[in-house]
Amino acid sequence: MGILYESTSLMGWAILALVIFTLIAFNEFSRTTKWGGLTLFLIVPAVLTIFVWPTTAAPGNEYGTGTWFNWFKTYSALAGCLGFMAIRYFPSLAKKRWALCFPPLILAVNILEAVLRDFECYSFAAFEGARIDNLWLMSGPWNIMNGIAGILNILLICGWFGIFISKDKSKDMIWPDCIWLYVIAYDLWNFAYTYNCIADHSFYCGVALLVASTVCTFFIKKGAWLQHRAHTLALWIMFVMTVPSFADRIAPVSTTHSPKAFFAVSLVSLLFNLGAVIYQFRIIFKNKLNPFKDEIYTSTKEYQKVIEENKPENVYSK
Repeated sequence: MGILYESTSLMGWAILALVIFTLIAFNEFSRTTKWGGLTLFLIVPAVLTIFVWPTTAAPGNEYGTGTWFNWFKTYSALAGCLGFMAIRYFPSLAKKRWALCFPPLILAVNILEAVLRDFECYSFAAFEGARIDNLWLMSGPWNIMNGIAGILNILLICGWFGIFISKDKSKDMIWPDCIWLYVIAYDLWNFAYTYNCIADHSFYCGVALLVASTVCTFFIKKGAWLQHRAHTLALWIMFVMTVPSFADRIAPVSTTHSPKAFFAVSLVSLLFNLGAVIYQFRIIFKNKLNPFKDEIYTSTKEYQKVIEENKPENVYSK
């Protein structure tokens, strides 16, 4: 038995690596070609909605994919992908401040969905562990702790008026103020959410999914974290809605179901997000910035490098 998960075989690790690689590959396909994005995030889900998901994600099915949360999360993730594509491929839209409010808004909505789910899982009072909506979970203070961490993570969203479209052929949606601090804070919170609320699926929807978007952010296209996150999330949840048996029967990896593990994961999430909020607001007060209008991390090397590599000379000046 491991600390967070039951012992995993070499085959299990190989499947995890395959999932990560596949997510990265399809993210690149959707990122670098307009038709690839439209195929994956418009045509494919339209077909699945009509012919597949009514069966594989029917309410009350044995795999738990028929809940309100799964359906809402699927379409909110797809809405994010298509909305980002509109900003990327319609230059006039990227110059409108109201349009630049969409990326942080869809991000905040997705986080809030998960926060409500954490609180809902606590309300189930399954303090000894139970299967609810055909998913195993254990209610506890960790749900409240991580719900608070999610709210703090929303407060960390900043610098959205600095979003612009990259000057290269891929036309990525670049958010330079979304630096490593936010990416790590989000990853820790989101992993704790998946561990708390989708425990025995979190090896994939937590570990694999977060590793994929983080690798894309740090090693493939810096500054485009939200775009990477939206694409990989939409890809994964479409797969889960289509093949719901994957995490339960095809390649299951269970958590240890240990209250200490739940508590520790959510404690790390809460402390890191709290520390990040304190750090960010210290910068805001010190430099007399407006968090709703100003970019916060313009003096960092990471911000400046992203600007240098991606920003067109004639980009709209705020």
